[in-house]
Amino acid sequence: MVFIVNDPTELNIVLRIIKVAHTVVWAFFAGCILAIPYFAWRRKLETASVLIAIVTIEVAVLIANRMRCPLTGVAALYTDDRRDNFDIYLPLWLARHNKVIFGTLFGAGVTFTAFRWATN
Repeated sequence: MVFIVNDPTELNIVLRIIKVAHTVVWAFFAGCILAIPYFAWRRKLETASVLIAIVTIEVAVLIANRMRCPLTGVAALYTDDRRDNFDIYLPLWLARHNKVIFGTLFGAGVTFTAFRWATN
């Protein structure tokens, strides 16, 4: 959904709403990624598998959107800022390296889950 606004104050409000939404969505998926090895360790492999499936859907969305969150494109309509964190409330370093950090953690979690499943 795109709001047509011209007032700079309204632009700022809409951008803040998008950034909050993007941060909440990011926190959900980051939490899923961090929970995968925990549940695998506890041998709750079905739960780990559900989390893997959820994150895999998000990865498919990112791939379909040229490795960008769809909310990034929406946020870009409301600002000229293009820093790595213009669209989300994350520190610049984390926004810049987010995909590498969480992609690595996700891959490790999937690998660990597969190992636990194989040794179950």
